[in-house]
Amino acid sequence: MSEKMAKILLVEDDVGLQKQIKWSLDGYEVLTAADREAALAHLRRHEPAVVLLDLGLPPDPDGATEGLTALQQILSLAPPTKVIVVTGNQDRANAVRAISQGAFDFYHKPFDEQILKIVIERALRVHELEQENRALALRSRTEPLQGLITADPEMLKVCRTIEKVAASDVSVLLLGESGTGKELLARGLHELSPRAKERFVAINCAAIPENLLESELFGYEKGAFTGAAKQTIGKIEYAHRGTLFLDEIGDLPMPLQAKLLRFLQERVIERLGGRGEIPVDVRVVAATHQNLAERIKTGLFREDLFYRLSEISVRIPPLRDRQGDKSLLAHAFLDKFAQMNGRSLRGFTPEALAVIEAHPWPGNVREIENTIKRAVIMAEAGQITVADLGLPTSEVQDGSLNLRQVREEAERNAVLKALARANGNVAQAAELLGVSRPTLYDLLGRFGLK
Repeated sequence: MSEKMAKILLVEDDVGLQKQIKWSLDGYEVLTAADREAALAHLRRHEPAVVLLDLGLPPDPDGATEGLTALQQILSLAPPTKVIVVTGNQDRANAVRAISQGAFDFYHKPFDEQILKIVIERALRVHELEQENRALALRSRTEPLQGLITADPEMLKVCRTIEKVAASDVSVLLLGESGTGKELLARGLHELSPRAKERFVAINCAAIPENLLESELFGYEKGAFTGAAKQTIGKIEYAHRGTLFLDEIGDLPMPLQAKLLRFLQERVIERLGGRGEIPVDVRVVAATHQNLAERIKTGLFREDLFYRLSEISVRIPPLRDRQGDKSLLAHAFLDKFAQMNGRSLRGFTPEALAVIEAHPWPGNVREIENTIKRAVIMAEAGQITVADLGLPTSEVQDGSLNLRQVREEAERNAVLKALARANGNVAQAAELLGVSRPTLYDLLGRFGLK
C-alpha cells in the first residue's frame, strides 16, 4: 500500500467494540461512527477505501434495516468503496442479502483479529487495483490522435470515436465549421484503419468547377470530350483499396449526387465516355461545414445520399468551445513557426494570451495558425505582444480561474486552462492557479492528465 495509512471507517454503535477493533487495527487510520448519519458524514469528508459496517445500527439494533439502508447509501455516494458488513453468527441470511446488494465481504461477531485483517487487506488491494485501472483508462482516453493538438474533453471524445470506427468500413461523415480539422481527422481515421498502407485521396467538392468535377471523380476515356487526349482514371478509382475523402460534400451538384449515390450502393463506376463498369473497393469519408438537414429540406441535397454517407456522423466542436485549446494551439504554432523562421521567441505576454483566449476565432484552427504565423514574422521583441497579433482587444474579459463552482468540473477546466497558458510548465501553471506544485500534481493525478 502507499506510505500514508489507509483510511478505514468503522460503523459500530457498541463503544467497547469500537475501541477493541480500533486498537487491533493500529496499522490503519480508523475513523468511527455510531450511526448512519455520522457514517455518511465521514464518508463525504474522508472518502475511506474500506467501511466496516455493523448491520445492527440504531434505531434498529436488533435488525438489519438500518444497516442495509446505510450500505445502499454508502455505495450510492462512493461506488468504489469496499464495504465489509458485520453480522451475528445466526444472521447469515442478512449477510448474503448485503453481498447481493453490493457489499464486498462479511464477517461474524465475535471477530477474529487475524481473519479481519486478511479480509481488510484483500479489500484494500482490490480497491487499489481498481483505482489504478481507472487511472490508466483515463490517461489512455486523454491522448489525442497523432498530429492533433487538444486537451478539450469533447474533442478527445471525437478522437475516441474516430479510433473506434477506424477498424470498420462504414462511411463516416465529419460535421464542423471550416478550419476545425476535418481533413486531419479523416487522415487519422485512414492511418488507424486496415487500409493505412494504401492511398488516402482527398478532393474538395467546392473547389472544382461543376463541369470538371465529374471527370475528376470518375475519370474519362480518350475522346470522351474535347481535350480528352488519353484515358484518365478519376479520384474514386485512384483510391482503390484505400480511403476517399470528399471534403465539402454539401456543395456537390445534384446531378453528381445521383451518380455518387449509385457508386455507394453498387461500388462500381463508369468513366466518362466509357461503357464498362469498374468495381472499386474504397472507404468513403465525407465532410461538410453546411447544415445538410436544411439543404435536404430545400431540395439542395439528397436525403438518400445523406444516409449513405452518414453511417457514422461525427460532430467536431469549434475552437471557441474547446476548453484550453486556444492557448495550447497558440504555443504549438509559435514553436513551429519560430523554428521555421529562425526566430528566438519566449512565448506570449500575459496580455497577448488574454486576447487569444477572448477572441472567438470564427476561422477556428486555420485562423489561429495564420495569426500566430504572422505574429512570429512581425514580432520585434522577445515575446509575442498584443500588437503583433493584430486582434481586437475589446472582447478581453477577466481571466480569473474560479475553482469554487461545480467543484470537479471547475477544477479540471481551471487546470487545463492554466497548463495551456503555461505551455505545459507545471511550476508556472501552479502559480497561475495559486497552489503549490505538489497540489497541482495531485490534481493532475486525480483528473488523469499528463
